[in-house]
Amino acid sequence: MRHKLPPLNALRVFEVAARAGSYSAAARELNLTHGAVSRHISILEDWLDQPLFARDGQSMVASSHARAFAREISAAFDHIADAAERYGKNQRVKVIRVSASATMAMRWLIPRLPRFAEQYPDVDVRVSTAMSTEPALRGSFDVAIRRHVPPGGQFQSWPLFQERNTVIASPWLMAQTGVSGAWEVGGLASVTWLTSETRPGDWESWLEAAGEPSLRANRMLRFDHFFVTLQAVVDGLGFGIGPFPTLDADREAGRVQVPFPEIGAKGSTYYALVPLDADKPVHMRDFIDWLRASGEAAAPE
Repeated sequence: MRHKLPPLNALRVFEVAARAGSYSAAARELNLTHGAVSRHISILEDWLDQPLFARDGQSMVASSHARAFAREISAAFDHIADAAERYGKNQRVKVIRVSASATMAMRWLIPRLPRFAEQYPDVDVRVSTAMSTEPALRGSFDVAIRRHVPPGGQFQSWPLFQERNTVIASPWLMAQTGVSGAWEVGGLASVTWLTSETRPGDWESWLEAAGEPSLRANRMLRFDHFFVTLQAVVDGLGFGIGPFPTLDADREAGRVQVPFPEIGAKGSTYYALVPLDADKPVHMRDFIDWLRASGEAAAPE
């Protein structure tokens, strides 16, 4: 059964007009006349049986409905362009698209990608990020990295590593508070604790492992996402609970320190996910092997 697609030229003009903000800007970008842009938009509005733009002074402005539609169209065009690049006969660049949660991408994956690039300089790894609060896997990707395996059996999956959570702080705050390896856990009650909505119970689990389940903070600050909490830790706003090996690069660079390295609580497990129907050329298999080896090497003992 044929896809019932709108006129593709009109879609292309519409996407540019909605993104550029006006017919005139779209005309300049596409090297068309203002009238040609207007005609393409009219064709698409007729096909959809509803208006997409409204006059605002001397300009035609996209409605909120049209802007939402344009975002969907833009993503579809990106997908088509990506597929054409990957499957084109004259393709020179081998592309792997990786979707990872924001913290995993920024703190663990990206710091390790230079090592992959040294081994495979002809492979282009493109990383897109997603919030851990997004339950569904969205977008187009070859490999995803998440803290859960979606139900339904649509993915081949394997664990990369399980995080080990422990207290972290900036070197400056460690010096200011006098924290050292000999510091008692109970001393944490006098400092500010930082926590994240996306990682509930992080302090409670660590305190249980430390044998101080009833300990409470003098003050607690909560942030929506962990990467925001981590920035607050680095800036010396308080003590947080940090996952390792995810933060290994931050510890090695001296951005965070660990006052109680011997005390840790089990954290989340990260999984690599590959769609069962995904194409698996040699460079894709090489990346999967490298990713698995990196996870095994990083896993805490």
